[in-house]
Amino acid sequence: MASIAFARIEGGPFFLVIKRLQSLLRALGLSGLLLGAAILPINAAVRAGDGVTVFAASSMIGAVEEAAAAWSAAGGGPVTTVFAGSSRLARQIAAGAPAHLYISANRAWMDWLVATGRVIAGSRRDLIGNALVLIVPTASTAGPMNFSGAPVLAAMVGDGRLAMGDPDFVPAGVYAKAALQALGEWEALASRIAPAANVRAALALVERGEVPLGIVYVTDARASAQVRIVGHLPNDSHAPIVYPAALVSGAPPAAAELLAFLAGPEGAAIFAVHGFSAPRVAEGG
Repeated sequence: MASIAFARIEGGPFFLVIKRLQSLLRALGLSGLLLGAAILPINAAVRAGDGVTVFAASSMIGAVEEAAAAWSAAGGGPVTTVFAGSSRLARQIAAGAPAHLYISANRAWMDWLVATGRVIAGSRRDLIGNALVLIVPTASTAGPMNFSGAPVLAAMVGDGRLAMGDPDFVPAGVYAKAALQALGEWEALASRIAPAANVRAALALVERGEVPLGIVYVTDARASAQVRIVGHLPNDSHAPIVYPAALVSGAPPAAAELLAFLAGPEGAAIFAVHGFSAPRVAEGG
């Protein structure tokens, strides 16, 4: 049976966590343990096989893992999945990282990578969409809120900070800043942001109770039992959240087959289970 490998990028180097070990620990009831003992350089792992290597935004971890496993189980072959912020992945690919398929959490980083010539522009397609939500730790007493009146988030943050992706380069943070500006909330919050390297890092700050409030994708919030959704940022307050995917130059034919699977009905069904939507088109676009 085809093997699935899982990796996260933390800092500069790539690291690999073998999915087989993760499955074993889960079977033993130890899935919450840090899999540090299984960390290996990703380059070595990629050289060890002839499968497809997918670089995907960190907000896609569960969905892409499940889709890759389904494709492999159907005879598609081995898949190595690498997750991190879209900007970091794009820069790694531009620097020659051994990726075959790139999925970004926004169009800007895909545009940038296309301009470098490292991805095949003709293979690009908008895969899925997402939405932004406000979250609090489950123990928080904060109630539901909306954005129909005066700015309210600064009062909710209090003496703490608002966790979100870094608005300078993390797609979730870019979307969140645009939304807060459109809603008249940004000015009071700009100096009270806890910028995270990716959306999962922002989620973790709220999960641990280190901040009272955060903005993440609805898919991330749904994947966590340690946070509650208390509000939805209006879709028209920011550009459509779209995840484009494209083949990296030199990718094997299997990578194109995997991309077709992800964009097809089976892939769409898996993404929907994880809370993703069909790509939203901007008005007039």
